[in-house]
Amino acid sequence: MFTQLFTSLLLFALPFLILTIIRRTSKSQKSASSPSNIPKSYPIFGSYFAIKSNQENRVQWTTEILQSSPSATFTLHNLFGSRQIFTANPANVQHMLKTHFFNYHKGPFSRGVLFDFLGHGIFNVDGESWKFQRQVSSHEFNTKSLRKFVQTVVDTELHDRLIPMLSDAVVDKSVLDLQQILQRFAFDNVCKIAFGFDPACLLPSLPSAQFAEAFEDATDISSKRFRAFLSIAWKIKRFFNVGSEKRLHTAVTQVRDFARKIVREKKQELADKSSLESVDLLSRFLTSGHTDENFATDIVISFILAGRDTTSAALTWFFWLLHKNPEVEKEILKEIKGKSGMPVFEEVKDMVYTHAALCEMEKIWGSDWAEFKPERWLQRDEAGKWIFVGRDPYTYPVFQAGPRICLGKEMAFLQMKRVVSGVLRQFKVVPAVEDGFQPSLVVYLTSKMKGGFPVRMEEREDLD
Repeated sequence: MFTQLFTSLLLFALPFLILTIIRRTSKSQKSASSPSNIPKSYPIFGSYFAIKSNQENRVQWTTEILQSSPSATFTLHNLFGSRQIFTANPANVQHMLKTHFFNYHKGPFSRGVLFDFLGHGIFNVDGESWKFQRQVSSHEFNTKSLRKFVQTVVDTELHDRLIPMLSDAVVDKSVLDLQQILQRFAFDNVCKIAFGFDPACLLPSLPSAQFAEAFEDATDISSKRFRAFLSIAWKIKRFFNVGSEKRLHTAVTQVRDFARKIVREKKQELADKSSLESVDLLSRFLTSGHTDENFATDIVISFILAGRDTTSAALTWFFWLLHKNPEVEKEILKEIKGKSGMPVFEEVKDMVYTHAALCEMEKIWGSDWAEFKPERWLQRDEAGKWIFVGRDPYTYPVFQAGPRICLGKEMAFLQMKRVVSGVLRQFKVVPAVEDGFQPSLVVYLTSKMKGGFPVRMEEREDLD
C-alpha cells in the first residue's frame, strides 16, 4: 500500500526487471531541464556510478529524469546487464496494472526479497494464491460491521491516547516527534483491527514494544534488499547469518512467532466458544473457515504492513504542508467547525476539502504542480458547495489500480480525516525547526521524513 502516500513507489519485479512509478511531492524538489539528465551507461557497470552518487536522493533524481523524458519513461541500466524501467506515464501504468495485469507478476525477484518477512501473504504472491486471498479479503473489507469496528478503534485511540498526549505536550511545552507519535498511533490501530491485539505503543511513557520494534526492523531491512546493488550480497549474509541478515532473521522470527501465538489463541477461543465476539480481521478469517495457521499468519502480517506506516507517513507530511500553507489550514478549519466534536462516519466522509488536501500531496499535473493546492481536486455544485472530483487511478496510483487496487483505501481516508479533525480542532501544530528548514525524504517500503518531525503543540483558540 500501501502504499505510500507521498512518493508512490510501485514495484512489479520480473527476473531482471523492476517497473517503478515515482511521484514527487515537495516544492523543494527541482525540475529537470534537459534529456542530458539520463545517466550514461557503460558495459558491465551500466549506470552504477550515477546510481551510487544519487543513492541518498534517488527519488528526486529519478523524478528529474522522468520530467526530462518526452514519454515520462526511461530505462536505468544496473550492474551486469540488469535493468529498471521507470515510468510516470498513466498509459503505461494502466497497461501494467489493468489492461495486461496478468503479464506483470510480482515475480521471483520481488518474492525472494520479501519472502522471509511476508511469506505467501497477499502482497507477495501471484496467480491463484493471490486471487484466493483477494477474494477472501475483499469480502471481509466490504462489510459494514468492519467499517464500524475500524471507526470505533480509531476513535478510541484518538480520544483516549493521542489527544491526551498532545494536551500534555501543550502543558509541558515539550517537543514531540510527531512522526513517531503517529507511527505508534497507527500501529496500535492496525494491530487491533488486524487481530484484536493492543500493543499499547501510544501510552504516555512511549514504552518499547518487542513486537513493534521487530516489525520495524523487519520492514526496514527487507526494504534495503530492494536497493542493494547486487542481491548476492544480502543472500551471502543470509546464508552465513551475519550482519543485517542476522538482525532480519531475529526480527522476522519474533514477528511470526508472535503472530502465530495470536492465531492459536484465536483458534482456541473459537473452539471453546463456537463463535468469536471480536470482529477483527483474523477472527473474521477464522470464522469463515480459513483456519490454516500459515495462511492466517501471512495474511495478518501483510495487513499490518499495509496499514502501519502508510497513514502515519501521509499524516506526517500533511501536517508539515499545512504549516507551510496556512490558507489551506484555514479552509480545513472551516470544514471542521461545521462538524460535531466526534463526527460520525457520514460527517467525516463529507469532509471533501480535507479529503482533497490529503490527496494533493501527490499532485504533479499542470504548471503549478509544485503548489499545495487542494482546490484542483474540487469544484462547486449549484449551491456553491465543494464537491470532490477524483482522478483516475492510473494518473494517481497511490492506492494501486486495477485488480490489485488497495482494499483499505476508504478506511485509510477515514482514519486520516478523523485524526486531522480531532487534532486541528484542539491544537495548532508548530514545527520545532530552524528557519529555512526543508525536510528530507527517506524511502523504505513507505516514504518517511528523515530524522523525524519535531513539533510543539499549541492550544487552538481560533476555531470558534
